[in-house]
Amino acid sequence: MAIKKGTQRNRVSGSVFAIAVLITFSILAPLLFFVGRGLYITASTTFDEQDISSSSIKQDLDWREKLALQNVKSLFSSEVINVIKATTNDFGPLSLDSFRKNNLSASWKFVGQEIQDEKFSSSTKANEIAAKTVQKTSKGKEEDSSGAGHIQFVDTPAKLARRQLREKRREKRAADLVKQDDAVTVKLENAAIERSKSVDSAVLGKYNIWRRENENENSDSTVRLIRDQIIMARVYLSIATMKNQTDLARELQNRLKESQHTLADANSDSDLSRSAPEKIKAMGQVLSKAKEKLYDCKLVTGKLRAMLQTADEQVRSLKKQSTFLSQLAAKTIPNGIHCLSMRLSIDYYLLSPEKRKFPKSENLENPKLYHYALFSDNVLAASVVVNSAIMNAKEPEKHVFHVVSDKLNFGAMNMWFLLNPPGKATIHVENVDEFKWLNSSYCPVLRQLESAAMKEYYFKSDHATSAGSSNLKYRNPKYLSMLNHLRFYLPQVYPKLDKILFLDDDIVVQKDLTGLWSVDLHGKVNGAVETCGESFHRFDKYLNFSNPHIARNFDPNACGWAYGMNIFDLKEWKKKDITGIYHRWQNLNEDRVLWKLGTLPPGLMTFYRLTHPLDKSWHVLGLGYNPTVDKTDIENAAVIHYNGNMKPWLELAMRKYRSYWSKYIKSDHPYIHDCKLSE
Repeated sequence: MAIKKGTQRNRVSGSVFAIAVLITFSILAPLLFFVGRGLYITASTTFDEQDISSSSIKQDLDWREKLALQNVKSLFSSEVINVIKATTNDFGPLSLDSFRKNNLSASWKFVGQEIQDEKFSSSTKANEIAAKTVQKTSKGKEEDSSGAGHIQFVDTPAKLARRQLREKRREKRAADLVKQDDAVTVKLENAAIERSKSVDSAVLGKYNIWRRENENENSDSTVRLIRDQIIMARVYLSIATMKNQTDLARELQNRLKESQHTLADANSDSDLSRSAPEKIKAMGQVLSKAKEKLYDCKLVTGKLRAMLQTADEQVRSLKKQSTFLSQLAAKTIPNGIHCLSMRLSIDYYLLSPEKRKFPKSENLENPKLYHYALFSDNVLAASVVVNSAIMNAKEPEKHVFHVVSDKLNFGAMNMWFLLNPPGKATIHVENVDEFKWLNSSYCPVLRQLESAAMKEYYFKSDHATSAGSSNLKYRNPKYLSMLNHLRFYLPQVYPKLDKILFLDDDIVVQKDLTGLWSVDLHGKVNGAVETCGESFHRFDKYLNFSNPHIARNFDPNACGWAYGMNIFDLKEWKKKDITGIYHRWQNLNEDRVLWKLGTLPPGLMTFYRLTHPLDKSWHVLGLGYNPTVDKTDIENAAVIHYNGNMKPWLELAMRKYRSYWSKYIKSDHPYIHDCKLSE
């Protein structure tokens, strides 16, 4: 019994203890939980960010953040951080101020992380002071925000210094950009100027706004204003007449006459009369009145368009007229040259046969000397070629000139060089009509020139279908002269010579040319200066590539070259039968389906792949059509060529190039003086 009572007492006491423990945990556990949470929150708000243990951050951050925290300090040195701090904006994504102000997103915040990098730990004291200042300022901001309801920003000295440094750098960058912009503008203008020099001015005209020589300090704004007023007055006069505004139309008509009288032939402001400003003012008042009453955008636009179309048609008509007159002027012989030829011819045929012979005839077939071929019917032009070559030759006694002329000018050419012998040089004049081997049975060109079709092409210009009426330049008499085609028969004319230098009569020699005879042509027949540029003066400009004969045998992009100064190897000429090749192509072109007329197209075909390019300084072209040939190129050239219609002996010659030619005229000769060729 005693044992049972003790057992029951123990059971009761055990159950009471269990109940007490259960009650205790049920009451105290929540209390301890809330107390502990409050203590943790209080501690977390009072601790500084730098005193929080690294273990808590490791619990809050995922593995990407841990990896970033481990590597970010090794990526940047203190110098790099200082540069970033000085050059980035306060509100930028990488601003260090945002780090110090604790403005980072939650994924970037970390507490208790000890800095292990020595470079990072050795930051300057100034940065530490700035950081402390930022912390104090941030606390002040919080206090102000809680009390006043808004934030007041206070700039630290370091921040002000950085802002000033940024401003200076912005100003410097802006100044550099302005300088770079100016330099780029100058480069673009210079590039445009250089491109304008390569443009064919014969097509686009002489004037180009990019050319510096065309810049005019005097803009002549008054003349331009008067012209603009005249245009608008005509527009409003037409509209006023159409709308029966007779009074306004009469007033416009009167002012228009006054402005036209004021402008007259004036091309610059200095040519205007003193009353011009008053006339401009009066016209302006009338135009203002007309604009108020008559202005209609559609009507004005239509009238201006009609005026523009009319002006365009007038320009085209004037261009055609100018082309016709220039071609006509190019074909004519000036009175002075005609006078010189007639007087020389009379004197020559009055001479006895013994006095008509030139000395040093033994040099004419000596292959060791320097031989020139000159085919011309212009006495004055031939005299300039020979005179300029001799004056610039180092050893004139070694130079031999072979001049061939036609029957009409043969006597005058002989007489000129008999009266004006070329010093120590040798000269000989021949008549092309005395070459008996040059006949229509041998020469295809002569046979074609005698045909009825060719005569119609040249002389029936009024025929509606005649090609000559539409393209005047191919009706030039030079295409009918065998002197122009004699260049393809040099070995037949000079059978004893090995090399010969061919010269046109519209060239001027400015340097010694003996170096051309020593140029290695590498087995080629013709030595010439190439004339092709970017896309012009290539074979497709001269030949008809729609014809299968041309398309099969030639490259349309092959480079053209210039006749006018050509060194020919006559030995290679004979080996390769150059004259036979020329005859073949001439026979195929009897109907002018391969090329038009002239000697350059058949020359390009005959000497295709047989031409050696010479240095461009030997031969500069364009003085007869191009007003933009570089002066330095002209003065450095051995030979300058007046190819084109503006020959130096014609009135339409370009005056700025004429002096290079006229200085070799013997102006003191009585015939030159009497025929007024020295003027």
